[in-house]
Amino acid sequence: MSLKFKNEKYMYKELVINIAEYETRVALLEDGTIAELFIDRSDESNITGNIYKGRVQRVLPGMQAAFVDIGLNQAGFIHVYDVIRDVGYEFNPVFADDSKTGDHLLVDKTNYDIERPDSFYSKQDVQIETLIREGQEIMVQVAKSPIGSKGARLTSHISLPGRFLVFMPTAAHIGVSRRIEDESERSRLKNLVQSSNDMNFGYIVRTSAEGVQEEKLAKEMNFLVNLWEKIQKKHKKASAPSLLHQELNVTLRAVRDLLTDEADKVIVDSRSGYESVLSFLEEFMPRLKDSVVFYPGPEPIFDAYNLEGDISRALKKKVWLKSGGYIIIEQTEALVAIDVNTGRYVGKHNFEETVLKTNLEAVKEIAYQIRLRNIGGIIIIDFIDMEKISNREKVFNALEEALKKDRNKTHVLPMSEMGLIQMTRKRTRKTLTKMLCEPCFYCDGNGYLLSRQSVCYNIYKEILREAQDMRGTRFTVRVNPQIIELLHGEERDIIVSLERLLGKDIVIYPNPEFHIEEFDIFEILND
Repeated sequence: MSLKFKNEKYMYKELVINIAEYETRVALLEDGTIAELFIDRSDESNITGNIYKGRVQRVLPGMQAAFVDIGLNQAGFIHVYDVIRDVGYEFNPVFADDSKTGDHLLVDKTNYDIERPDSFYSKQDVQIETLIREGQEIMVQVAKSPIGSKGARLTSHISLPGRFLVFMPTAAHIGVSRRIEDESERSRLKNLVQSSNDMNFGYIVRTSAEGVQEEKLAKEMNFLVNLWEKIQKKHKKASAPSLLHQELNVTLRAVRDLLTDEADKVIVDSRSGYESVLSFLEEFMPRLKDSVVFYPGPEPIFDAYNLEGDISRALKKKVWLKSGGYIIIEQTEALVAIDVNTGRYVGKHNFEETVLKTNLEAVKEIAYQIRLRNIGGIIIIDFIDMEKISNREKVFNALEEALKKDRNKTHVLPMSEMGLIQMTRKRTRKTLTKMLCEPCFYCDGNGYLLSRQSVCYNIYKEILREAQDMRGTRFTVRVNPQIIELLHGEERDIIVSLERLLGKDIVIYPNPEFHIEEFDIFEILND
């Protein structure tokens, strides 16, 4: 039985896929509301899962890491924990028993429901300079795509995801998704994989394998082993740097990872995309072909499902709550700060009750926005202060409950006396803001402009500087129309004061093409 039927309240989920020439967008809808958004563009910014033959550029013993050229603009980064001892990739598992591998599962929990432990080797076990050297050619897989100024995070522990299994040729561990809760089913699946695992490779049994028979698992195991053999052969012949294996595009990844586990239906607006999905399902999941629907409507599919407004809302700093309160989401380089405010909500009884209701409403919106915006790393949430400890616990428990829907790993600490909750969320790809936005060219990404009053005072100070070396009879100042309006109104005294102080006339002209902070000052020698 699929896990989604075990929930007390069934949630209908759909994948809505919009395929354009240069961009593909996949929205996961839960009861008609967008919960997650995946975007692929022709710039190939999302390369997670790709396998490359790379060349080590530089080994950094002090950081126990190295930079590897994989043919991109930025070199990739690999840590000692992600370098296997045998980087020649002979067709043998590196380790033979679970006592050595532990639970070193290198698969992203976002897609495969398995958590990777923080470390594999102990720090005393091995030094990176003993594993690889500069100029060496190695096979690596992208564990995390480049984000901002950071290059791709790489690993030499290869993992190849299938429909039911994840194949790990450099390990010998067999794991089962923790979302398969029935112990007898877990044992059955593990035994089936072990009995068919002639070459002692590592595997993770995915959630979608629940109830699957031995024949299908054995067929997929054979497919993944053959794929690995092809990658190895290509690795031996290819020059570095070069691409050895490309992960599926976002459409097929969504179908592979989310259909049945997370979604009941797929709607595609492109005929070629629709045919591609059907072909993929025909090979791997033929029984699910009836779940795919072609959308022929004249209205853009995201408009038909009212998704564009939600996406635009997810790019704004301020998000209003139904009660009249609001949250502010500020993303910095080091962390994300989320502030909760009562806003227009004044409550009905007492202040503590008003605050509690606002905080509880904010919890649902915060969990939703974190997931939709794909916010990762350190997150600090500043709830409105509550005096009662019981109310703080209610908010904390509500947040933990709301985050259970999130497929990314989260860790939440209890609320402090100051009303702060610290949490972390696994960062797997760019945030929605990073994907769709760029820094403001007006304010250089500061998010603020000088106030009109500050611009007026800057003009005052600049004229005083210019006047020291001036021999002309008057000044001409060109400014943005909004500034001239202020200089002829509330700040008129600035001009009057300057004319009296300098004994010169000052004439101001508007220039609609000027940025609001921009101005020019000219000296007029003769009338």
